[in-house]
Amino acid sequence: MADRAWRDLPVGVRVVPYSHPDVARLVVEIQQEYVVRYGGEDTTPIHPGELQPPDGLFLVAYDGDQPVAMGGWRRHVEARSGRVPGERAAEIKRMYVVPSARGRGFARRVLAALEHTAAAAGCDLMVLETGQAQPEAIALYRSAGYTDIAPFGHYTDSEQSVHLARPLRASSDHPGEPWAGWSGASSG
Repeated sequence: MADRAWRDLPVGVRVVPYSHPDVARLVVEIQQEYVVRYGGEDTTPIHPGELQPPDGLFLVAYDGDQPVAMGGWRRHVEARSGRVPGERAAEIKRMYVVPSARGRGFARRVLAALEHTAAAAGCDLMVLETGQAQPEAIALYRSAGYTDIAPFGHYTDSEQSVHLARPLRASSDHPGEPWAGWSGASSG
């Protein structure tokens, strides 16, 4: 089931390794944005192997041939990041949309694809850390049904951090609706 979910991604969204050159470019951009918003880069440890099947996935959304958005998930490991609700949580990492593509639905598409693929991989909860200096991200997540949870992860003690979660529904809960809320799934 998980392999099918990874093939049936929204149009323009591709599974790529975290080491892909498009990801590297977008990571540089997001780190620059963190410097502007927070005064420094995100220092959360991320190992590329955590963001590849079966324990994770990394996606890039393209507008034509231009990479414009990215995001990944990795299985949440309590020993690495602390306790969270859920028995099989996945954690969102490196969600980002380039400024010129914001407001065009790319973040929602990537978020929906991350949730769908994590659920297909057996995860029951999606968790994430973001920051108060990213009100657009907080608004996106809250509009998608994310709610506050106890702090966890690399920024557990940061007063600027916002910790959110949303239960995931198994793909079989809504057959034929894997990308609820938007259109454009590919037929893989």
